[in-house]
Amino acid sequence: MARAVQLGIAQANHGKPHALHRMQPGDALIYYSPRTRLTDGQPLQAFTAVGRIADGDPWQADEGTFRPWRRKVDYQSAKPVSLAAVRAELMLTQQPNWGYSLRRGLTPLAEEDFEQIRLAMTADG
Repeated sequence: MARAVQLGIAQANHGKPHALHRMQPGDALIYYSPRTRLTDGQPLQAFTAVGRIADGDPWQADEGTFRPWRRKVDYQSAKPVSLAAVRAELMLTQQPNWGYSLRRGLTPLAEEDFEQIRLAMTADG
């Protein structure tokens, strides 16, 4: 996640293009990180980045044998916020089996949920 923020990019669904093509400039984006690393990281369960899709189309990056699709993002300065800290206030977590939706990659959030998480991530203190 830190590298994506540093590069100002979004990459979703293990680098597949479909979700990134559906996103439009100005769309909001919050990253949820279940672990510190994709496969072998420690449990984290936190929202770790917040931003908005920038102008421009998705493109395919060249990482050698890995050619993921990416999209430019204007990230806000933010701190990670644990899911536990905001879970009770989110509509997302009130649904049965809500955790499965986060495994699909891009998951639409209600505007109220986005604002609740964004405010927690950007609050001073």
